[in-house]
Amino acid sequence: MERDRAGVMNCDEFVELVTTFLDGAMDEPTELRCLVHLTGCADCETYLGQFRQTVTVLGALPGPRLSDGARDQLLGAFRAVRRD
Repeated sequence: MERDRAGVMNCDEFVELVTTFLDGAMDEPTELRCLVHLTGCADCETYLGQFRQTVTVLGALPGPRLSDGARDQLLGAFRAVRRD
């Protein structure tokens, strides 16, 4: 349900701010506008749930690993730059 009234958040704005909302890094008035929007918008509620699930799944994945040889090469390159 997309709204376009002054002061009321619409779906596009919520989608743009969703990461800031999840991080708890927005100012209180904007967070309140997000919460009000979510109470009346099932689509954005679903989107938020999917976004949370994606973050959870991706956060559980192991990070990339370098082979010992690649790691040594990279550290050698960093050390060489520091010497110059």
